[in-house]
Amino acid sequence: MTQPLTHVLDRRDAVACLLADRGDTLVVTGLGSPTYDVHAHGDHDANYYLWGAMGGAALVGLGLACARPERRVLVITGDGEQLMALGGLATIAAARPTNLDIVVLDNEHYGETGMQTSHTGLGIDLAAVAAAMGFADSRTVTTDDELAQLIADRTAPSTGPRLAVLKIRAENRPRSMPSRDAVFIKNRFRAHLGLTPG
Repeated sequence: MTQPLTHVLDRRDAVACLLADRGDTLVVTGLGSPTYDVHAHGDHDANYYLWGAMGGAALVGLGLACARPERRVLVITGDGEQLMALGGLATIAAARPTNLDIVVLDNEHYGETGMQTSHTGLGIDLAAVAAAMGFADSRTVTTDDELAQLIADRTAPSTGPRLAVLKIRAENRPRSMPSRDAVFIKNRFRAHLGLTPG
């Protein structure tokens, strides 16, 4: 059993900091709380909210990063979702997109199903997994200073995908709900990219 962290971030504040100067970054959100956190910062046509796609956020981000190499792609997901898609990290590492950042909001619990302890709460280190797979940068962030450094470092070009695990407090914040109409979200996102509805 791992020791409890003494420095943990507020999830909504951390996400707001990540998105404060997003520019034209495309943002993909994982199921549940990451979607609520991003929406709480403000709805945006360049936000692609996933509903019922457990484990899919990072791979959707990979597809976007490959299709739109001129745009930065930021995936914001949770530890439970990313644990369901560890093989996806290997695919991302092998594809080596230079415009993809994955941020895992890690409260060490499965927040959507009753706050059971997740595997990260039992010692699984997602940043170490990403490093072993060959990500260009992987780190764990537990303080505001480390978050500020992460944001500053993300402005520099990268030689491959990057992953950061943000250790956040295990709490359920009020839900900020974007549209659950998947067709609307898809078509709005496509329109933002200059594509016709599909």
